[in-house]
Amino acid sequence: MSEAIPKNRPKVVAIVIGCFAGFLLGEVVASVLVDVAAQADHFPGGFSALAKLTSPPWWSNALGLIGLWIGFGAAIGWARTRGELDDMPRQWTFRTSDVFFVALGVGAQLLVDLLYLPFHAKDLNKPVNHLFGGATGSTFVLLAIMTTIGAPIVEEWLFRGVLFRALDSGLSHAMKRGGTVVAALVSACLFGLAHGEPLQFAGLALLGVILAVVVKRTQRLVPSIITHASFNAVALASLIAQRSGH
Repeated sequence: MSEAIPKNRPKVVAIVIGCFAGFLLGEVVASVLVDVAAQADHFPGGFSALAKLTSPPWWSNALGLIGLWIGFGAAIGWARTRGELDDMPRQWTFRTSDVFFVALGVGAQLLVDLLYLPFHAKDLNKPVNHLFGGATGSTFVLLAIMTTIGAPIVEEWLFRGVLFRALDSGLSHAMKRGGTVVAALVSACLFGLAHGEPLQFAGLALLGVILAVVVKRTQRLVPSIITHASFNAVALASLIAQRSGH
């Protein structure tokens, strides 16, 4: 793997703590936004009732994502200022060859599905069904944009652009050998855990490792964002096919 360690060694512990704090902040902000919206909409049972629904209203899921992203944004800002983590010089640069990563994302989703196949796991589509609920028309399009474009950008910036790179810097300095591998595994596991879906954890962790390798190899975030976006798009396409078949 090529060099991905920042020129100025970041404050790794501060960054990791900031990422955890940002995640918790995002959860709190998301809960507050959804609770306020539920009260404004006079939703029966309020926030507690929403949390128990298998198909919550679209606005609940949209506000939940926005609240979480606010926390992620705070963590990113913390890492860049207090954590002294420099951006990669060309992390937002797009190249025409990056279209390859569309295929990588599709392949990663198919690989995850293939690995789950022998276990006959049920409810693998439960998270995407829960997220989109009964959304149709413009609200479905809004959630589709948020999950296939918004989520990959914010999550890649935090988990690969901040967390993985900080861990890579600290562990590579401490361990000399294998630091990058451990950093990829740890950041991927945290990425999987952050989604709060035990059944999907293994697949998400595998995706996290693939995305960490992409960032390490390319020294940019755009390829991992494209990979992540196409991975999510396959799940969305599956949901659309499922709905059209009914």
